[in-house]
Amino acid sequence: MATDTTEVKAIARYIRISPYKVRRVLDQIRGRSYREALIILEFMPYGACDPILKVLRSAAANAEHNAGLDRSSLVISQAFADQGPVLKRFQPRAQGRAYQIRKPTCHITVAVSAGTTAE
Repeated sequence: MATDTTEVKAIARYIRISPYKVRRVLDQIRGRSYREALIILEFMPYGACDPILKVLRSAAANAEHNAGLDRSSLVISQAFADQGPVLKRFQPRAQGRAYQIRKPTCHITVAVSAGTTAE
């Protein structure tokens, strides 16, 4: 079995949403228990909740399958969003000009560990 210092993570790469929008959701679940984070993500009104929920469930499945941890004892130890590559598109404008449109992507990382929620 694993010790309580074991940290299991899951990463979602190239998610087509701004890392700024993802970070405001990750700040709400960092340090909380797995079950509490699921409830919070389920009822938050942000579009970033869907990919974060998917990554969180993947991290819990990794912890259960690879490290033998129990889902009920999991705590979110790390949660962050890094900037990915920016897709550059162009919008035609008046008099033959072209305006650049930047479509940001991000990499979402969620790490869970076994332990208590008291920090």
